[in-house]
Amino acid sequence: MGEDASNIREEIEQTRAEMGDTVDALAHKTDVKSRVKESLADKRERLRAQMAGTGGRISDATPGGEEVKEGARQVVGVAEENPIGLALGGLAAGFLAGMLLPSTKLEDQRVGPMADELKGKAKETAEEAVERGKEVTSQVAEQAVETAKEAGREEAEALRASAVDNVQEVSEAAKQS
Repeated sequence: MGEDASNIREEIEQTRAEMGDTVDALAHKTDVKSRVKESLADKRERLRAQMAGTGGRISDATPGGEEVKEGARQVVGVAEENPIGLALGGLAAGFLAGMLLPSTKLEDQRVGPMADELKGKAKETAEEAVERGKEVTSQVAEQAVETAKEAGREEAEALRASAVDNVQEVSEAAKQS
């Protein structure tokens, strides 16, 4: 009887650990910002290692055809996983590039105030888009957490029911002995 109860406890602990791993994996999957940072850090370290191995010669450290193809596949994968984020990032990058370009004298003379007003509106729109992107990301993360919690509750209930059944079986077997 003691062995069966300890086996049940071990199964419960194992299931709890697996549920914790699942929740951690879901949290990591929804944290796009951290995943991108990790990817960039990994690429930077690989480049440094390549540069160190070639004595600092850039021509030897440039990626080969297969590495370029793999990088393209990764970009496509990120784009497929998060098209809204990619679109928002593209808009923000384009906006920033346009803002950094200096205006010409002809532009200033002919377009002047109207361009300033348009730039102001574009900046406001970009800021709103970034905020909306943050809200959407936050909502997706909250939904993922809720889904994980619900799955955990369901799994815990199933484990509890299984444990109760096992205890009853052990109790009945003990009574029959």
